Amino acid sequence: MDKVAINTEFIKLGQLLKFASIVGNGSDAKMLIADGIVKVNGVVVTERGKKIHPGDVVEVEGMGSVEVEAE
Repeated sequence: MDKVAINTEFIKLGQLLKFASIVGNGSDAKMLIADGIVKVNGVVVTERGKKIHPGDVVEVEGMGSVEVEAE
């Protein structure tokens, strides 16, 4: 599992997927989230604007996972 450090209180899910280089652009993030293959802390999330905080783990089926930590 990779770790991604953020210097803000939270980051939106779509932004995190781009920031962590899981996807190349926002439309790819939107499709993955809409397809229901993205989980936050083990729960499927279909909301691109979901706030992700330090300590959260984001998994993308078949692409790996990242843990968010405070910078």
